[in-house]
Amino acid sequence: MMNDLDLESLVGKRPSPEGRDLFQRPTSSRGSAPGYFFRGRKIGQEGIALLTVVWVLMVLMVIVFSFSFMARTETLSSLAFKEGMEKRFLAEAGVERGIMELFFRKTNLNASLPEDLAVWKIDGRPYEGRVGEGNYRVRIFDESGKLDLNTAPERLLRALIRSLVSQETEADSIMDSIQDWRDGDDLHRLLGAESDYYQSLPQPYKAKNADFETLEELSLVKGVTKELLYGENNRKGLMDYLTVQGRTNRINVNAAPREVLLIIPGMTAAMVEEILAFREKQEIKNLQEIGGSVVGSQSLIQPYVTTAQGTAFAIESLGFKEKARSGYAVKAVVSLTANNQYNTLYFKTAVTIRENGSTREQSTNGS
Repeated sequence: MMNDLDLESLVGKRPSPEGRDLFQRPTSSRGSAPGYFFRGRKIGQEGIALLTVVWVLMVLMVIVFSFSFMARTETLSSLAFKEGMEKRFLAEAGVERGIMELFFRKTNLNASLPEDLAVWKIDGRPYEGRVGEGNYRVRIFDESGKLDLNTAPERLLRALIRSLVSQETEADSIMDSIQDWRDGDDLHRLLGAESDYYQSLPQPYKAKNADFETLEELSLVKGVTKELLYGENNRKGLMDYLTVQGRTNRINVNAAPREVLLIIPGMTAAMVEEILAFREKQEIKNLQEIGGSVVGSQSLIQPYVTTAQGTAFAIESLGFKEKARSGYAVKAVVSLTANNQYNTLYFKTAVTIRENGSTREQSTNGS
């Protein structure tokens, strides 16, 4: 019979008083917020405290990571600055070494010296040295082997520009503009430009009407592009063949690069090779000693060349630790004077020296 069944066996034991108090929702009284209680404590208060702690921890973590990132950035910046300054000092040490070698060359040019004490060539070939844990690579160029932008014959300058641009009319326009820039009047040549042209540009300026003081002034002349002035990729630019420190209208065949020798009237590629091969062994004192086809064309090339060494020299120095590609380069032009003294005519930092020895602009820290 149903009445005889044990109801507790069908539905289980009744919960104990402790079980009823374990989790319950008491009726709220006036002035107290309703909510669930666990073992007599309100769950809502614990959740708010937990969220507050989590948010505080998150804010602290963000602050810690921010300070960590800033400290790391400052450390890396300091290291990069330190390495950059070290490489710059190495490059400047290379310049000083180059100046010392110029004085040594001046004293011992015709002396018989061991191979390890041989005088340095001044045609742009690289020489390396070491200071402490760093290295430097130095090239010296005799400025008399380049065309002087202020004094070189118009025929040679025009030929040089034509060798670097694709169209003859473009070269003629640049040459006329260069002459207009340095002459003392406001009358422009057929394809040239004077102040009226430069004043019409978005950023107007006037023609200088005086000699060039630096090669960088060419960037202001009509038609002279950055690629033409500094070169691009492995192609050289006007900066590699011109100077404002030569102060002569002739080219020193002992120091002139191949490209400059080729623009001399009457000069052939075969004659250039003869000159380069001869000066590799010794200094050229006169054209007759070269022999070959040079002697036969001497009357044509003689008005444009000289064998006398100049007094101004360009020194390019690259300072580096392990890889030269990540080095720091400077360029200086110095003039040797009497009593083993010298004057710095030009100095520029943070230039880029390409593998072929040409230099392109990267900063405006010149003086």
